[in-house]
Amino acid sequence: MSADPYLSGLPGPVVHDVVVPARAPWLHHVAAGQTLRIVDLEGNQAVDFLLYAAADDAERYSAQDTIAAQGNLFLREGTVLRSNEGRAMMTIAASAVDYHDTIGGACSCESNTLRYGHHTKAQHACVENFLEANLIEGRGKRDIVSNINFFMNVPVEADGALGIVDGISAPGLTVDLRADMGVIVVVSNCPQINNPCNAFNPTPVRMIVAAAA
Repeated sequence: MSADPYLSGLPGPVVHDVVVPARAPWLHHVAAGQTLRIVDLEGNQAVDFLLYAAADDAERYSAQDTIAAQGNLFLREGTVLRSNEGRAMMTIAASAVDYHDTIGGACSCESNTLRYGHHTKAQHACVENFLEANLIEGRGKRDIVSNINFFMNVPVEADGALGIVDGISAPGLTVDLRADMGVIVVVSNCPQINNPCNAFNPTPVRMIVAAAA
């Protein structure tokens, strides 16, 4: 039996391994020192991502602090994901794509209506996924902050305009995140079907958590 290629290079034994269906939410606690590997199984699937400190979820991922600390809009291998208290939450230990987005935001029923027309109002969106997952632990809509979009391509033009265009991922590409503290990871496997971020076709992703070496 051949070895699973998606487990290659992980620092320690696998403690959690699940395929998140297309359009679905996912929540998991990742301990300090563990590594989360996100696998883009079919390519160009946007993975919307929030982080909360396990010890106190009032501390959570901050796009502003992360961008300011690294002096760059894009998240790349080596980027430290920082909290609203400026502390390291997770580090991008490895990435098979050049960069990831943290300014494009999460789709919502309201933004879908604005961007794509009123006929999209009833379509499921990332904000609803975030809310569904967070409610399990008592967090509400006010706890949804600016998120990361792994595998999503949001170029910034010279005039400051943003685009949401075809992704830069491909089937089987991965990103590894090492936890610098105990964190709660909340994911929306983006259900968006109105722009090219996932080729108009949401697909599953795999979430693998490995222990430290």
